[in-house]
Amino acid sequence: MNTQLIENDAQAAALCCGGPVPEGEAACCMQDAKAKGAGQEGCGCDVPEQSCDDSDPTSQGFKAGSPVAHETIRQNVRSQYSLVAESSGGGCGCGAREADPDSVSRILGYSAGETGVVPEGANMGLGCGNPQAIAALRPGETVVDLGSGGGFDCFLAARQVGESGRVIGVDMTAAMISKARANAEKGGYRNVEFRLGEIEALPVADAVADVIISNCVINLSPEKQRVFAEAWRVLKPGGRLAIADIVAFADLPEQIRRDMALYSGCMAGASLITEVEALLKDNGFEQIRIAPKDESKSFIRDWAPDASITDYVLSATIEAVKPAR
Repeated sequence: MNTQLIENDAQAAALCCGGPVPEGEAACCMQDAKAKGAGQEGCGCDVPEQSCDDSDPTSQGFKAGSPVAHETIRQNVRSQYSLVAESSGGGCGCGAREADPDSVSRILGYSAGETGVVPEGANMGLGCGNPQAIAALRPGETVVDLGSGGGFDCFLAARQVGESGRVIGVDMTAAMISKARANAEKGGYRNVEFRLGEIEALPVADAVADVIISNCVINLSPEKQRVFAEAWRVLKPGGRLAIADIVAFADLPEQIRRDMALYSGCMAGASLITEVEALLKDNGFEQIRIAPKDESKSFIRDWAPDASITDYVLSATIEAVKPAR
């Protein structure tokens, strides 16, 4: 395992392993090993050592792209974001830190007006940009948010599409869905709903969305081709993507790609800009525009100060259109 990165991640290991035992043997194994490597007690998992070698993507037994690897990544990400949803502070998620979420969101490009109009607790300071800034939402449109978290972007979108519009948030984490639904009820949002599901298999019918938004979530998927295929299916002809995500401008070293803390932290799973463009083209999208944000390195650097991560990744806005018939 990547001992150096583990030893530098003691605080995160303590938080991520200090809650409920992660779901699934593989996720449990990974977090137990990470916590113990950082000098913590571990997750209380009783998993044979050889099981870790077979299923842990940070071990030499990991085979990138395999079904086992995909499921292991999903279990780990789900476990981490469940803890983020259930905790009062950040520490394990994309951009999650102890700083005030509103202050974090201002750095990401949201205005004080945007952060001030959503229900308390909806803005969790998770993200790497502001998809609202490029979405150009109009009254009456239907919006689908991939990885909706506590509902922050959904509630902002709901204000723009109005009562005649509709917003559907999709998240793979039950704790996030519960949190978002409670926030919707608290804020009296009648045109927003939240559905439990994976972005590689959206619980949404064909051709219902005018716009798909997402904020720092697609990088977490081990099967990005399926994500964009699903986005194509769900969009109406003429529908558009408005995404903020982490992308790579240089090949990530293997030791970074294998580190699950960096993966669930929205860094190690980043695809090269050219790969993202190719995936969009392969799925039929046109008018593709990927705009890297060099200034994003200033906050991404703080996500992993010991990994020199800004030598490889930054935030970008990603726009594309499904051609009209």
